[in-house]
Amino acid sequence: MYRVTIMASDPELLILASLSEGPRHGYAITRDVEAMAGIRLGPGTLYGAIPRLEEQGLIAPVHSSDRRRPYRLTARGAAVLRERLEAMRGVVETGLKRLAT
Repeated sequence: MYRVTIMASDPELLILASLSEGPRHGYAITRDVEAMAGIRLGPGTLYGAIPRLEEQGLIAPVHSSDRRRPYRLTARGAAVLRERLEAMRGVVETGLKRLAT
């Protein structure tokens, strides 16, 4: 089966979507994104995106007693994620309508 994902070129969106379920560390984010979207984020992509998301206030680190560093979605991150997903829904619905005609 051929699988097309509209989010393939947006690792930040995939990370936000992963964290919408709760805090996760990098490896858990990678596994969740792969299960959710069929996309494997490489370490450079993942750990390059995390600081950008932190700088924008969309995610925040969670204190951890082990060496892994989990992150959580902030309220601002949740709002941005919702806004971007709603915009994508509009594109998807319009595209499907146009294909049906």
